[in-house]
Amino acid sequence: MEKQKLPNASAVLILGILSILTCCCWGVIGLVLGIVALMLAKKDTALYMENPELYQGYSNINTGKILAIIGIVLSAIYFIINIYMYAVMGEEGIKDFQQNLIEKLKQQEEME
Repeated sequence: MEKQKLPNASAVLILGILSILTCCCWGVIGLVLGIVALMLAKKDTALYMENPELYQGYSNINTGKILAIIGIVLSAIYFIINIYMYAVMGEEGIKDFQQNLIEKLKQQEEME
């Protein structure tokens, strides 16, 4: 009897990768993708643990779970930093900070 692939093994891996890649999108997208990946991983892990001899692809589930946790942590940190920046500096302060940063980068390019 041939082993079946776990139904969400590829999806968990892809969502875990995307949660890391999108962690800088205000932190929200990475959080959502990471949480969805963990929920799917939990479902497939339970399925695998019932009959491990019937399924393959458990390593993808573990890898995707690890990537999702990393993505959630990075997204949460980025989200908290954004909230802090808005609470302390406000929208105008952030715009001024960005403008000053761009001016400094232009000055460094001119010096080189």
